[in-house]
Amino acid sequence: MKTLFDIHPWKLMETRLHREDMRLSESLTSMGNAHMGMRGNFEEQYSGDCHRGTYLAGVWFPDKTRVGWWKNGYPDYFGKVINAVNMLEIGVSVNGEEIDLARSEVASFYRELDMEHGLLLRRYTVRLAGGEVRAQVERFLSIARKELLAIRYRVTPSFDAEVVFRPALDTNVKNEDSNYDEVFWEALGQGCADGASWVRARTRDNPFGTPRFTVFAAMAEPEAALSEGRACARRAFRVAAGETAELVKLVCVGTSRDHGDGEALDSAVLGALQSAVQTGYDGLRAEQCDAWRARWDGMDVRIGHDEAGQQGIRFNLFQMLCTYDGTDPRLNIGPKGFTGEKYGGATYWDTEMFCLPMILSVLGEDAARSLLQYRYLHLDKARENARKLGCQGALYPMVTFNGEECHNEWEITFEEIHRNAAIFYAIFLTYEYGGDEKTLREYGLPVMLEICRYWVSRATWNPRRRRYMILGVTGPNEYENNVCNNWYTNRMAKFCLEQTVRYVRSVIGTKALRKAGGSARELSEFQRVAEKMYLPEDKRLGVFVQHDGFLDKELRPADSLDAAERPLNQHWSWDRILRSCFIKQADVLQGLYCLRHLYDRDTIDRNFAFYEPMTVHESSLSPCVHAILAADCGRYDKAVEMYRRTARLDLDNVNNDTEDGLHITSMCGSWMAIVKGFAGVRTERGCLELCPHVPWAFRSFAFTMQIQGRRIDVAVEDGTLSLTLLDGAPLMVKVYDQWLALQPGATQRAAILEAQAAPDTEEAGA
Repeated sequence: MKTLFDIHPWKLMETRLHREDMRLSESLTSMGNAHMGMRGNFEEQYSGDCHRGTYLAGVWFPDKTRVGWWKNGYPDYFGKVINAVNMLEIGVSVNGEEIDLARSEVASFYRELDMEHGLLLRRYTVRLAGGEVRAQVERFLSIARKELLAIRYRVTPSFDAEVVFRPALDTNVKNEDSNYDEVFWEALGQGCADGASWVRARTRDNPFGTPRFTVFAAMAEPEAALSEGRACARRAFRVAAGETAELVKLVCVGTSRDHGDGEALDSAVLGALQSAVQTGYDGLRAEQCDAWRARWDGMDVRIGHDEAGQQGIRFNLFQMLCTYDGTDPRLNIGPKGFTGEKYGGATYWDTEMFCLPMILSVLGEDAARSLLQYRYLHLDKARENARKLGCQGALYPMVTFNGEECHNEWEITFEEIHRNAAIFYAIFLTYEYGGDEKTLREYGLPVMLEICRYWVSRATWNPRRRRYMILGVTGPNEYENNVCNNWYTNRMAKFCLEQTVRYVRSVIGTKALRKAGGSARELSEFQRVAEKMYLPEDKRLGVFVQHDGFLDKELRPADSLDAAERPLNQHWSWDRILRSCFIKQADVLQGLYCLRHLYDRDTIDRNFAFYEPMTVHESSLSPCVHAILAADCGRYDKAVEMYRRTARLDLDNVNNDTEDGLHITSMCGSWMAIVKGFAGVRTERGCLELCPHVPWAFRSFAFTMQIQGRRIDVAVEDGTLSLTLLDGAPLMVKVYDQWLALQPGATQRAAILEAQAAPDTEEAGA
């Protein structure tokens, strides 16, 4: 683990220049506004190792698939988010000497990510030939004006000097991860007009028929030197010793995806830029601070007695809301968001399984519906994907931008079919949370039916055991490939089939079923396959078996491994990993988390005690599930350990890979651990239930949640749960087995039944 930033409840503070860990620092100081985002790169020149990255929502490119052995069913391309126009660049020189923080002598350095207000600040002092030069740089991507980047750069020499700023826009950028070292952009022009300098570029033509995107970026500089794909202005200031030269750089960026091509795009961007110039930097900054304060009012989680945990969850909430705001059903959430190129920036199953619960509560049901619409809009592509693999119904892609599969590892592309269950689970969770029957019928039912048809066609009838089996799969534990009867996959398939039947009979009705192309006969088939689904179990051990043959392995705990061997995926051969018992992330336990409303505590606890010790948690998605189940089972030390791991996964670089970008889709895990774990929030039965299980380290915490048009403040303080209905109509809430009536503005309190007793000495870090 490596921690570069000081602990603070609202800030990341870096007090020296970490040249040796620049990529890690850049990842951690990334920021965005759901329309675009960028890594924490420097504006001025930096000739050392770094990864310059700026990314635009929904803008991607189909890079040619590159595999050693082609297999039928492989996608033709690997979709990836592409590094977009460099809008940060500001060259800075003093008396002709260029500032380059990789080479200049740095006397002091400070970088701060202010999460409360959405600002990135740097201060540094360099020693140049004439003496010391102090600089202060502040920037933000506006959440009030989604196409705006604002930068204020101040330079104060200790001597009389000419300070020259060279603000630029540049479309000559490349992805680090392009398979064949391609350039994905072609310059369409550059120019100066209407008080602005601009550049225009379009993604290159491709043989796959996927959309091309035009990007138009303009900065408030009336004159600039122009070259292909680039516009660079020059602003010179003569200052006396101790005086400050200041540059404000305002940039607006738009895409054809949002505005169409040609004049409409130009007009939208130039109009937004003109409005920003009229408001001025201070006014724009005030807008940003006010907008982030309002956002925090609805999403903050307050933790007492644990500053590191507090910083962690706020960092995760901040980065998640920099990536997605739920306003555009064409968008989803990539595992790295706008912070890097790993995983191609595409959509995985992570969103539905790990992000949706928080989105429902923090952004509200409209945002969750946008995610359901995203999958509904891709239903035809999912049908096509199933047909390619010889199945009926719909198989949603493992990795996608437009609904088409664009992942090319056979053990994932063909076999990690449990992603279908995640899509279904999102529909289930959204309906149970809000009770929106219209959305269930319009966007849910067509998807549910096609997912069930896929499960029926993918299952194999075993006449000897008289059971349906699902063969040749990879479960959530990707350290096991091509296994048969993965318990999680089979159990979630059974759940999808049964829950569809239940919804049609109790909520949706046969008329809507027929309208969606279903039939009563088909429902009977769903029910029959569900009832006969094989679920591997060892009754002697009292556990569900991860997959056929798992118990034949040498079973030993992960703590028997030498620390030098971790993480396994960076030290062991894949063959050795596959033969071992070690589990990358929750698998059986993932199913028990999803369906914990259907299993008793003893069942969950037995399986937790069996599987967690063999789990190496080398997926960012692993700790939160274990934290929730550990809290449910009263395993408080483990719950706290897993919470801190998920909350500070990136801040402490736990998996030694944060330099590639942040783990955005797992960042909701810290929220889930607090809300679903320690507060015990459940909504799977169509009502709000709370069963708090509170470790001593988290004896004081609070959060606000939205549900069914209400806003509720939930607070835990020294053994008491307090619920305050802030907005909305009265609501009945179940706490343990007691029903409480929440009235507007009033607070209801209940004793926490299983609060952990205080330790003899204060817990370390608490």
